[in-house]
Amino acid sequence: MKVKDLRGRVVLITGAGSGIGRATAMLCARRGATLVLCDRDETGLSDTAAAARALGCDVLAKTADVSDPASMDAFADAVHDRYAAVDLLINNAGIAVLAEFLKSKPEDWDRQIAVNIKGMVHSCERFIPRMIERGAGGHVVNVSSACGYLFTPAMFAYSVTKFAAFGFSEGLRIEMRPHKIGVTNICPGRINTSITRTSVARGADADARLARVRERYERQNYTPERVAEKILRAAGRNRAVAPVSPEAHVAYALTRVAPPLARWVTARMAGMFS
Repeated sequence: MKVKDLRGRVVLITGAGSGIGRATAMLCARRGATLVLCDRDETGLSDTAAAARALGCDVLAKTADVSDPASMDAFADAVHDRYAAVDLLINNAGIAVLAEFLKSKPEDWDRQIAVNIKGMVHSCERFIPRMIERGAGGHVVNVSSACGYLFTPAMFAYSVTKFAAFGFSEGLRIEMRPHKIGVTNICPGRINTSITRTSVARGADADARLARVRERYERQNYTPERVAEKILRAAGRNRAVAPVSPEAHVAYALTRVAPPLARWVTARMAGMFS
């Protein structure tokens, strides 16, 4: 789809209250899109919506939890009361826990599966059928992760959910092709967003580990605005997989060209955040 000029296009973004979601919303607003935004964080969502409206953008913003089917039903009803269908669906909402398998708690698994996998499914279930019914095509962007193809042992459950998100997107792309709906897997890598400040860590040294992660992300300082640019570019080119940061590109190349080397790198990464 054409992304340089989004006038007349409806763009829906989950997790729009901060980070990549907010940066993508602002870029779409500058390109003339009509925005549909949701987030659990009412304050962050309101701030994003206000900033987009200040650019002259038409915005529908609703507090919603992607992991809750009833919440997403209400959100979808509000969207479809106003618009027949969205043109670009960006499933960005996600959470992370810094913990190896033996340090992970049952609630860590439950919450990450609910948001990172089922949240994406809930969104697609509610918005893709209307896109198909309209018959004008469209595009879906699912924000996975470099952890979705190169496992990160220090974020065990998160990596599992991102592998699932990656596979979900691959399958969805095949199924949506006859409907002229593209599907792109966005794999950001280390992006300096609030996720490094809101994530949970497990273990006796949890605070120190989180501090080291934040320091690495802040030192690299790959911004969410750069990710937003890559999201729209990848959607415009109908890319199947779009790594973003340098390490995401390197990891993807390794998994495709030299899987044994990729597994060796994964084993070395086991002590990266310890």
